[in-house]
Amino acid sequence: MKQSKIVLEPLTARDREQFISDNQLAFRYGALEEFGMRDDHLDGEGEIISRKTIEASLDGTGSEAYRILFEGRKVGGVVLEIDSETNRNHLALLFVSPEEHGKGIGFAAWKAVEELHPETAEWETFTPYFEKRNIHFYINKCGFQGTEFFNEFHSSENQSGNDRGDGPSEMFRFVKVMK
Repeated sequence: MKQSKIVLEPLTARDREQFISDNQLAFRYGALEEFGMRDDHLDGEGEIISRKTIEASLDGTGSEAYRILFEGRKVGGVVLEIDSETNRNHLALLFVSPEEHGKGIGFAAWKAVEELHPETAEWETFTPYFEKRNIHFYINKCGFQGTEFFNEFHSSENQSGNDRGDGPSEMFRFVKVMK
């Protein structure tokens, strides 16, 4: 896979609506690719990731949002939750437009995130169980470790950190220790 030269550009208020729409499209693509038109993974508005979840990520304490630019075009986005006291940071959202998959953009964006926050001791993120492409990306490309799988058998008292949205309950948690 080619290493892509990308730029992380801070999200502007003017681009917020398109960012939300592009994010939903990217997540919907993965679900439809896996399940077809079945609707049991979609919310009431036909989305894998709700507007409410995206907005909560964008507006959260310590949130930083960026557009991923490739050759000057907006091809994805990333939302980070930065905790400057603990340096345990959270990758809330990372998406690349489906037509741009396979070009190394996601990996290059992740490397840019790491360079943006070299003080990070640990990164954490979540992805749905059916997103095989994401699971491969986080573990095999970016060096995360799978640490938990939230499901009906997982004790709710151990689910600290699984309150990050209203998406499917069957989520993997990944951690990458930096220091």
